[in-house]
Amino acid sequence: MTDGQTDTLYNAIGGDKTVRALTHRFYELMDTLPQAARCRAIHPADLSGSEEKFYEYLTGWLGGPPLYTDKRGHPRLRSRHFGAAIGAEERDEWLLCFNQALEETVSHPQLRSIILEPVTRLAHHMQNKDE
Repeated sequence: MTDGQTDTLYNAIGGDKTVRALTHRFYELMDTLPQAARCRAIHPADLSGSEEKFYEYLTGWLGGPPLYTDKRGHPRLRSRHFGAAIGAEERDEWLLCFNQALEETVSHPQLRSIILEPVTRLAHHMQNKDE
């Protein structure tokens, strides 16, 4: 990760192709894993809009083009998610799907670790209900 092409996580993991694969797999898992049923239940029936927004957000967050902010402004993630009751179970199920999708789409373990740590903190920050 020292040449000019891999100066961001976005480039290091493979750019657009990998971010697309990661977000697609994430929502595929959320939609099919019985262990993610509570998390799935707080999402719309059609996940395509959610998938696209997550793709746009992750692209910019990983250091790629700022797709999300160019289209929608500041993410304001917590306030945008207040309509969904996110407890510890929903949070953990979301992380289960994200971690599995990350494992399947990003081959380098150190890059996965670099990505997963702040994503885990963010998931905990998104929790908005006590059990």
